[in-house]
Amino acid sequence: MRIGITSPVVVQQPGVSSAWEADAGAEELARIARAADQLGFHHLTCSEHVAVPVDVAHQRGGTYWDPLATLGYLAACTSRLRLVTQVLVLGYHHPLQIAKRYGTLDALSGGRVTLGLGVGSLREEFALLDAPFEDRGARADDAARALRSALSRRLPSYHGEFYAFEDLLVEPHAVQERVPMWFGGRTPTSLRRAAAHGDGWVPFGLAPDELRDMLRRTELPHGFEIVLSPGRPVDPLGDPEATTRALIRTREAGATLLSASVRADSADHYCEQLAALAPLAAHL
Repeated sequence: MRIGITSPVVVQQPGVSSAWEADAGAEELARIARAADQLGFHHLTCSEHVAVPVDVAHQRGGTYWDPLATLGYLAACTSRLRLVTQVLVLGYHHPLQIAKRYGTLDALSGGRVTLGLGVGSLREEFALLDAPFEDRGARADDAARALRSALSRRLPSYHGEFYAFEDLLVEPHAVQERVPMWFGGRTPTSLRRAAAHGDGWVPFGLAPDELRDMLRRTELPHGFEIVLSPGRPVDPLGDPEATTRALIRTREAGATLLSASVRADSADHYCEQLAALAPLAAHL
């Protein structure tokens, strides 16, 4: 079973993140990334929020490292791990901005970028960035089509409802022939969007029966990824049997790829947990 890690430190949510992460920095993050890379994990992640309202931060957290800067740094620390934005909010960027910035990262990393994308839901952040909120779903669909047309292209061309461009040079651009695009969400609409425009779906907050029902009702492309998390951080050193059961449950729920986090009280402990998790995943 392929398994990546939901990166610690870069996103800190109340009740989820461990206390040590509050004081951790680039050195600790790089140490964890190098360990995951050497152990053969599939990917690491970094999400996006520009600014979170104080009253919202009590629930969502207020620490969100910038994904482009973070993944660029980690690309230089690793050689195999895929670098996943989980997620970029499409409405915050012009598609060519994403194509240029993350195409450059793809070139620098040797073709290791996966774009995790989302529609977004934080109205205050849309307002801050002067981005339209009410029709964000339709705009995201058009942006996804535009982005697919632009990625890996030196001279992209697209004409859609909200975005249009031609006779523009984008250099450097992504070196992968097809940069994987995963879409986040928890609705049938998000799954249909992912199936129509992308290569994978990263759902959250769904019960296994809901998830299986949605997957049965949707025709998915060949090789389409269902990226699921066990839900809670696993403890492969302290309870390998429970960890194995959690991984199996996640696979049986429909996962083709897992994205896990581990319990830890320090960066060193996190690396030790990864070393214990890798063989458990390999034997599934």
